[in-house]
Amino acid sequence: MIHYKSAEEIELIKESAQILGKAHAEVARLIKPGAKTSDMDKVAEEFIRDNGGVPSFLNYNGFPYTLCVSPNEQVVHGFPSDSELRDGDILSIDCGVFYKGFHSDSAYTYPIGEVEEEKLQLLKVTKESLYKGIEEAVVGKRIGDISFAIQDYVEGFGYTVVRELVGHGVGKDLHESPEVPNYGKRGKGTKLKEGMVIAIEPMINLGKKEIVQESDGWTIRTRDRAASAHYEHTIAIMKGKAEVLTTHKYIEEVYKF
Repeated sequence: MIHYKSAEEIELIKESAQILGKAHAEVARLIKPGAKTSDMDKVAEEFIRDNGGVPSFLNYNGFPYTLCVSPNEQVVHGFPSDSELRDGDILSIDCGVFYKGFHSDSAYTYPIGEVEEEKLQLLKVTKESLYKGIEEAVVGKRIGDISFAIQDYVEGFGYTVVRELVGHGVGKDLHESPEVPNYGKRGKGTKLKEGMVIAIEPMINLGKKEIVQESDGWTIRTRDRAASAHYEHTIAIMKGKAEVLTTHKYIEEVYKF
C-alpha cells in the first residue's frame, strides 16, 4: 500500500533531509586515506542526535550501525570498521534520519585520494543516472520510466545494474511501497501520483551485475569483485518536476574532487 503525503508531511521529510545532508557533510570532512569508517559512524550518530534526530539505520532489522559504508566492490550495507581507507579506494556512504515522525534517506560515493580514471567515470555516470531517473519522476509517468532512464543511461557506458536491490517509498517507515528498480521498461509499473515520496538509488557496477552477500549477513558485494557505485536522493512526486528533498550540497561544499 502506498502512503501519499500531504504538503505538510513533505515539509517534515525535507526538515529531516536537511539534518541528513549536514550529517553526510560532517562525515565527508573525515574522508581521506588513513581514515577509519568506525570514526565516521560515531560522528554521524552524534551529529544526528545533537540535532534532534534518530539514525534511521541503527537497529533497523538488527543493523548495528548508523552508516552503511561500502568500499570498492561492496555495493551496500557494509559495516563501519577500524580498517583504514587507502589511496585509490572508492567509498559509498548511505545514511538515514528519523525526525518529527518521518525518515529521509540518501547516499553518496567518494573517491579516496588518487583514483583511477575508470572508477572516477563510474562515479560520474552513476551520479548522472540518478538525475536521469529524477527527471522522469513526475505525475502521470510510471515507475518503469524512472527505471528505464537509469538503466538505459548506464548501460550506454558498458556498466551493469544491480537487480536485487531497489529504491523504495519513504515516509513514516524507512522502506515503504512502491519499490523503485534501477532497470525496467518505459510505461510499466505503478503510476506516479502527487504526494508519493520515493528514494531513487542507482547501484551500478563496473563489471557484471551479479552480487553476493558476505558472511556477516548484511554486506553485499559484486560477485566478480569489480567496483560498484551508489548515489541516492529522497524525492517528492510533483506535477511537471520532482522535488528533491535530500541534498548533496553540504557534501560538495566540503569534499572536492
